[in-house]
Amino acid sequence: MKSVVLYSGGKDSTMALYHALRESEVLFLLSMVSENSESHMYHVPNIRLTRLLSEAVGIPLIEAETEGVEEEEVEDLAGILEELKGQGVEAVYSGALYSEYQKSRIDSICSRLGLRSVAPLWQRDPLEYMEEIVDLGFKVMVTAVAAEGLDESWLGRIIDRGMIAELADLSERYGINPAFEGGEAESLVLDGPIFSKRLEIVEYEKKWFFDNGFIDIKKAVLVDK
Repeated sequence: MKSVVLYSGGKDSTMALYHALRESEVLFLLSMVSENSESHMYHVPNIRLTRLLSEAVGIPLIEAETEGVEEEEVEDLAGILEELKGQGVEAVYSGALYSEYQKSRIDSICSRLGLRSVAPLWQRDPLEYMEEIVDLGFKVMVTAVAAEGLDESWLGRIIDRGMIAELADLSERYGINPAFEGGEAESLVLDGPIFSKRLEIVEYEKKWFFDNGFIDIKKAVLVDK
């Protein structure tokens, strides 16, 4: 089976890629680059870094621009996937965990185009899933937070067992999803077993707005492991 992976550089799309590599022949990574920071479908922060991660994993990257208009951005994705089907793609992998909004739209596109929609992480237990990410050796940095209990100190932290324990506690206290699927946080993968090189952040700026913030990465490079 030949596949394309919807790829943002975050933990979920990277884990979807991890599964896709084990189950299929991955022809392309596809990053939807949205002009709308409030996009319902696509990851926006630091999306251009997928160029480096694509190089690190050795799979061609396709970047597709979208204005990020609700529902129209779904059709933008459909147009690209239709083109990729013509290049041999048979399946679309996504990192959907719990978002019915995203998964239902990807499923609908694939059904319409005669492609297989694969969401290997769907409905995973969030804490077990986070532990698996760490156990597999992925290095994941928190790049944005927007939830009660997550302050500025979380920006730039690397996900580890200690953090997962904190997230379990915050989940009980505030009801957040420990895997960040409710928009509580965004992430960027810096390294892992599927990459031949690791991503090193050279220059960045933390931006904080009272109860939420993000890391704006100005420069990053690939370095040998």
